[in-house]
Formats: sequence, structure tokens, C-alpha cells
Amino acid sequence: MKQRIRTALRVLANPKNWSGYPSKLHLTRYEEKDADLPVTPLFAVERLNEAIRKARDRFLTIQNEKGYWVFDLEADTTIPSEYILLQRFLGREIPEDLKRRFATYLRNRQLENGGWPLYYEGEANISASVKSYFALKQLGDSPDVSHMVRAKGYILKQGGAAEANVFTRILLALFGQVPWETTPAMPVEIMLLPQWFFFHLYKISYWSRTVIVPLLILYVNRPVCRLKPDEGVSELFLSPANELRHLDHFIPGSFFKNCFLMLDRFLKKADPLMPHVVRKKALKRAEAWTLERMKGEGGIGAIFPAMANAVMALKVLGYPASHPDFVRGTQAIEDLLVHQGDESYCQPCLSPIWDTCLSLSAVLEGGLDADHKAAQWAVDWLFEQLILVPGDWVYRAPDLEPAGWAFQFENTFYPDVDDTPMVLMALLRAGALKKAAHRDKIAKAVKWVIGMQSSNGGWGAFDIDNNYLYLNDIPFADHGALLDPGTSDLTGRCIELLAMLGYGSDFSPISRALDFLKREQEDCGAWFGRWGVNYIYGTWSVLKGLGRLGEDPAQPYIRRAVQWLKSCQNSDNGWGETCYSYTDPSLAGNGKSTPSQTAWALLGLMSAGEVNSVAVQRGIHYLINQQDNRGKWDEKLYTGTGFPSVFYLRYHGYGQFFPLWALGEYRRLRTDKITLQEKMTLKHPIDLSHPV
Repeated sequence: MKQRIRTALRVLANPKNWSGYPSKLHLTRYEEKDADLPVTPLFAVERLNEAIRKARDRFLTIQNEKGYWVFDLEADTTIPSEYILLQRFLGREIPEDLKRRFATYLRNRQLENGGWPLYYEGEANISASVKSYFALKQLGDSPDVSHMVRAKGYILKQGGAAEANVFTRILLALFGQVPWETTPAMPVEIMLLPQWFFFHLYKISYWSRTVIVPLLILYVNRPVCRLKPDEGVSELFLSPANELRHLDHFIPGSFFKNCFLMLDRFLKKADPLMPHVVRKKALKRAEAWTLERMKGEGGIGAIFPAMANAVMALKVLGYPASHPDFVRGTQAIEDLLVHQGDESYCQPCLSPIWDTCLSLSAVLEGGLDADHKAAQWAVDWLFEQLILVPGDWVYRAPDLEPAGWAFQFENTFYPDVDDTPMVLMALLRAGALKKAAHRDKIAKAVKWVIGMQSSNGGWGAFDIDNNYLYLNDIPFADHGALLDPGTSDLTGRCIELLAMLGYGSDFSPISRALDFLKREQEDCGAWFGRWGVNYIYGTWSVLKGLGRLGEDPAQPYIRRAVQWLKSCQNSDNGWGETCYSYTDPSLAGNGKSTPSQTAWALLGLMSAGEVNSVAVQRGIHYLINQQDNRGKWDEKLYTGTGFPSVFYLRYHGYGQFFPLWALGEYRRLRTDKITLQEKMTLKHPIDLSHPV
């Protein structure tokens, strides 16, 4: 048997023999039985070194002179469409050249059936299609040209624009295309609700909070930006839009949804009866809340939907265009624009801190010396971004000392438990603990991460115990992403950080997190990925944490995860997973191979002791062969997640730093005699005493 396997491996070692190889590599089952079997490399060491060198050196050429890296962050066509319509609402003229570039971007992403998708190679989505069609009309496209006719045909086949989601309905109401009554009730008196009430601002996620509060101001005033008849989209409705009223319907068997829908209709009836003095007080509170979070350069929440709502709210409240808050708010939106070739689009937000810490880890894993000036520039810049003032998270942790990182250039109120651990691990890799001035900041940030753990043992992104799941049934939350509960991917990341600091499974936050992960594991062995697509992302994050912790990879729950990852490998040697896996879990781990998802699978497998497996070598082979002469990897598919099933992201950096990271880690683990645990784990170098 062993001789047959050795012969097979020699055949596999020749790249010419890989074409058409079956995706389910059955040799892995023999590899487990014959652990002493030598594995033949599938490529020359020189090719591996060259691939790493090209990618690493390219990163050094694109680093900003201030020390950070930032890559474009692309969503679907709804964001640029909303940008175009926002300018019309604000009365701001878009330059003709920019109009042309936006129009080109939108037209180039239209599907053959006339609709627009939520991600590259996705199916058409009615809400994205309504917004894109509406935006193109504002840019001057006639409804009679072929691509607009096809778009109209698709939308009408789906039931017309009345079938679009809540956010699209709100946009249509702002321009008088549907009555405001078609949108869910959102009384501004929400601002005055007590903490014990079933709905409270701090019972929903940060992104929902920053979107909703300025929206409440709009709801009070119900503004309408008047359009000429030929500028509207009345042709997208199957019945007269001005006669529409209730677009949310009762669903048999959905108790909470139906209860909230009844409440919604009651609130709409009661709205005119609300005492003026109460409404005025609530409106003032909403205004003050919004202004307080607009003080920074990054805009409220540093995300486009919130920023757009905020500047519209200021306009409705009578703030002049010259007001400092209005100027900063509109400039933050302009800073999101990207111009490439003959196209322009608007990003949903900026990702410099996330891109920088991941790039730093990748180049260090790729062999860059920690004392190299590029690494130290990045370290210095990251420390400059540390947030040491309280944000919204203090609602649940009033005694926790602030120290965390956000995602964007500036988002003071919202550091998160995704960036902060990843930044800390990059800083540790870069030797930041060598400087005494850094040690105290690192200790504070680690304590902040520990203090943000939820009661169930998991970590959410921005808040503690933000898991009031019944609120996803309110009519406003038809996107199903109103909340920020603990997730496996973030929990695995926090375990990895704490293990890197020398803590073991007997450390209470880690033991609670392990229990959480064991409960969250899917039957197939994978873990759900909240912030990346999808089960490959979640499984990588968890296995990375477990590997750093030194958990025995022979444990059944880890073996199940490893076998699941191996079973998902494609015939081209890579891994991929479609965004459809969020709506159909049977597609978990299935999809066209991508460099980023392949890198995640490899990093997960190597953390579980699979560095010498055939599956890992096949994956390394894929990454090397997919790299171009400039040291880049091409990745058009979306592998980032905003809201599962609703909003996806194409991180232009994911296909660059993750493959470099995986290649570098593979080389280190294959050549170093020192294990990952020994080389990267610290032995309590700082005092992390905390009141947890």
C-alpha cells in the first residue's frame, strides 16, 4: 500500500499531471493511516521563495509614506447609486466627467437579464436593480435605450419596485416616488425610550444605530426632493405608486413578525397624536446624538449609509452647506470615491487599519525583518490610531478602560473586536513589546478585548451581548442584520491573541470561548463566517486560534473541521466558496477557487498540523501558479461580508496579503525547527491583570 501511495505522490509532484484531477483527493485518508510517509514537494523551493519575494517586495512599493496600507473596498452598485441620488437631494451638481464615469461603472455591472447583482457573478437583485436604474436616469440615461428597457423588464417581472427592500423604499420616498406611509414606522420618540424597554438604541448594533438616528430626523420631517415627471421611476411599478400604502404583510406562523407589524400600523395611526413637546425633545436628542458623532473627519460611523443620512438630516434641519459639521460630513463622503480607468464608484467605507495590520503580518511572515523601516513605519502609524476615549460600547461596560482600534482612518466611537486583536497580533510579530512605551498600550488594548467578551463566551464586533434576536423581526429590519451577536470568527481570533500572549485553555476567557465554539460548530465540522465568505473564513479563524492555543489537533471536533476543509478542495487545487452559502448552507465550501479563500483554508489546515499534507501542498501549488509576474493575484469574486445574504464586499487587498501570508507561513513551518507555538508565543511578558 505504501509503495502505491509513494508512486502516486511522485506523479502528483509533476505539475503537468494536475489538469483535471478530481476535487476530492482520496489520498488524504491514507496519509492519516501512514503518518510516517514522506511527502514529495509539488514545486521547487526556488519557485516558492520567488513568489514570496515578489509579493513582499511589491507591498513595500505600495506602502503609504505615513506607514499604512489601504486598498479599495468595493460593494455592489447600490452604494454608487445612492451617492448619485444623494447629490441630487443635497442640490449638488455632479461634474459631467464624473457622471460619465459613474454611468460606465453602473452599465458595466448590469447582467444580461437586465438586473444588477449584489456581488460579482451573483444573481440579479431587485433592490440593487431599482437603485441602479434610478441613478442612471439621474445621470441622463433615457428609459428607451436598450439597457434601461432590459432593466425595467427585469424589475417588473419581479413584481415591480414595490417589492424592493425597506432601504430602497425609504430612498424612493425621499424623492416622492412612493408615499412615506409605505415605509416602516420609525418615531423619533425612540430616542426617549428607557433602557428596560424591548427596543432601545443600545440593543441594536453600531451600524444600525448610526443609520437609524439621523433617519429618525428625516422621518419626522418626511422631506421630498421633487423631480420632473421624466426623472422619476413610475414606470417601475405595476400599480400607481402614489396609491401604495402597506407593503409589509402578515406572515402566517410568524408570531413576532406579525406582532411587530401590528405595532407598526398602530404607530402610524398614532403618529399625529404624539404630543408636540415630547416630539421636540426627542428630535433635539436625535440631533445632538448625530452631531456628537459627526465631529471626526471620518463621518458618523465612518460608513456611507450613516454619513448620507446624517448630511440629509442636517439639510432638513436647516443647517447651511457652509456649516462645519455639514462640510466635514460631505467631505467624508467625497473621500470614499474611487477612480479607476474610465469608471468611478463610491466605497461603503475605508479600511486602512484592517489593511495595514494584515499587510504587516503578511510581509513579516514573508520574511521581512521586524526592524525593517517599513515594518516600523506601520507599527508607529498603528499606535497613532489607538483609540483611548470611550465610545458607544461603554453602555455595556461602563468601567472598562478604553483602548482599541477601529476599521477606518477615523471612527472614534466605534473601535471593534475584529481589528483590535488583529492589530495587536501584528504588533507582537513586529516586536512592539521591545519598547517600554508600547507595552502599556498593548496591555490596555488586550484588557479591553477581554472586557468585551459576551456572557455566552463569544465576542461580537462592537458591543457586548448585542443579541436581542427578536428585534430582527421588526419591519425596518427586513435585511435581518440589526444586531451584533458573538460569532465564531471573532471568537477564534480573540483566542489566538490570548494564546499568543501565553495564556492557556485554563484561562477563564479562553475556556468560556472554547465552550462557545464547540456549541457553534456545524454538523459538517465547519464554523460559520460572519465577516468573510463564509464557512471557509469561519473555520480558518477558529483553527488558527486553536492551533495557537496548542489544542491537540487529534481531538474529534478539530479533525472534523480539518476533514471538512480537505473535502472542499477543488480540482484546480484551490478553495472557494460562493456567497450563496449564506442562503443555502448546503453550498458551504463550494465555489470557484479564489486566492484569499485558498489562503484561509491553508492557514487553517497548517494551524491544525497539516503542513505536510497533500491538500496543503496542492493549495500552495495553486497560489504559486496563480501569481502574476508583478507578484499579484487576480481576484474578482467577493469574499468579504457586510451583512450575510444582503451586502457583500470585495476587499481589493484580500487577494494580495492573505496569499503572501499563507506562502510565508508554509515556508517557515517547513523549514524552521522551532515550532509556531515556540516562536510566536510570549510567556506573560506584560501584566494583564483585569477585573473579569
